[in-house]
Amino acid sequence: QVQLVESGGGLVQAGGSLRLSCVDSGRTASGYTMGWFRQAPGKEREFVAAISWSGGSTSYADSVKGRFICSRDNAKITMYLQMNSLKSEDTAVYYCAATYRSASSLWKRSESYPYWGQGTQVTISS
Repeated sequence: QVQLVESGGGLVQAGGSLRLSCVDSGRTASGYTMGWFRQAPGKEREFVAAISWSGGSTSYADSVKGRFICSRDNAKITMYLQMNSLKSEDTAVYYCAATYRSASSLWKRSESYPYWGQGTQVTISS
């Protein structure tokens, strides 16, 4: 089974950077598109970024475009989210997700992802 584990969350000052990692400990995610979602207190879960298996296609929410970079290392079955120029609005629990061969038009929908990690807390101070 696909078993996703996020790491790298923490407390960072506004304007700083942080890199999140998501590894498939089950080592079965070959061919999967992987994505990042986040949920802030009192808000619904929202799409952040996604990357295809090949790494050739990426998608970002408008709120993070130009600041966040999603990448992956298929040999390690690991996805990364490099977060730069962090803002207080970025404070949330970040979740890693995976879906097998979903159309790119569906990547931003949480319903497209059957596999999810437990989440990692990211807190931005100012």
